[in-house]
Amino acid sequence: QVQLVESGGGLVHPGGSLKLSCVASRSDFRFSLMGWYRRAPGKQREFVTNISDRGRTNYADSVKGRFTISRDSAKTTVYLQMNDLEPEDTAVYYCHGQFPWGTEIWGQGTQVTVSS
Repeated sequence: QVQLVESGGGLVHPGGSLKLSCVASRSDFRFSLMGWYRRAPGKQREFVTNISDRGRTNYADSVKGRFTISRDSAKTTVYLQMNDLEPEDTAVYYCHGQFPWGTEIWGQGTQVTVSS
């Protein structure tokens, strides 16, 4: 069984930066797609960004130009660099992984709070 473990969340002032990490518990599995979703208080979970095993990235319009997703060479760790954070970015951020055969798994989530 493979698990995804996120880290790096916390409290930051508006305009600040945070970097989230997501590590797969096993390195013998490969994901075709890894990414991040978030759920703000009182809202549904929404897509933030993802990266394919070929390095193709996608971003939600709300984070383009501010967030950057990257992946290590082993393709078992994905990062989310978040710059110029806004209060609207406050949410629980979830790591997502999809295997080549379609199965999806989720991390437990990490809280990001943007507040002055």
